[in-house]
Amino acid sequence: MSRVIRAAVFQTAWTGDKESMIQVHEQAARDAAAQGAQVLCFQELFYGPYFCQVQDPAFYEYAEQIPEGPIVRRFQALAKELGIVLVLPMYEEEQPGVLYNTAAVIDADGSYLGKYRKTHIPQVRGFWEKFYFRPGNSGWPIFETAVGKVGVYICYDRHFPEGWRALGLAGAEIVFNPSATSRGLSGYLWQLEQPAAAVANEYFVGAINRVGVEEYGDNDFYGTSYFVDPEAQFVGEVASDKEPELVVRDLDMAKLREVRDRWQFYRDRVPGTYGPLTDL
Repeated sequence: MSRVIRAAVFQTAWTGDKESMIQVHEQAARDAAAQGAQVLCFQELFYGPYFCQVQDPAFYEYAEQIPEGPIVRRFQALAKELGIVLVLPMYEEEQPGVLYNTAAVIDADGSYLGKYRKTHIPQVRGFWEKFYFRPGNSGWPIFETAVGKVGVYICYDRHFPEGWRALGLAGAEIVFNPSATSRGLSGYLWQLEQPAAAVANEYFVGAINRVGVEEYGDNDFYGTSYFVDPEAQFVGEVASDKEPELVVRDLDMAKLREVRDRWQFYRDRVPGTYGPLTDL
């Protein structure tokens, strides 16, 4: 029998303050659960603005410990209440001065499963992330959730094929890519890279991007969040490029076996020839 997972992603605009932003996401979780969603991923740095448009130490205050901090605890209670798996992209403080761009994963019973720390950190105009984050040191973990094997790859990571493949080799069925990406910079890649990764690694990808222009810069975040299957087909419509939107889609896991049996990419890999790639 086919196993179908009802999955959701949520794109939204910055509300202007942290508490109202959290409340918007709490309501999105409730709305997703009401539509039968079993797993939901928020956008990158979900409870704040995309402050990396400027370099200001005041924004270090948005970081908190994971899982000991109040936001993870708050959403653990909500996940348990709703019976939904939550992926929370956050600003993490491991200790003072040691900060990461991180996603915490909470299971449907409210238990904390672990975290992924963004590996690849950009430092270009409008995305001054090296001012705020160390490169992640978590590797590419897979989270055994109530809905199956979930992976996370954050924003700029998506330009690097190595992590996508590592997640596939570890057994990922769905990989979420929470992002903050702006119009004019990466639009030509947005509907190319994640579908290509889904095909090359034979799993579903959920791509999430925020919307709107925030007060800290001129980045115009263009939304268009979506789910894509391992044949590079969008599952339902792509979200709005301007408005907040909750995207809920049914993902048929039988598609993974069908595609893997057809193409056998994992069988035909030749890992012994790839060593020089890490020496360059």
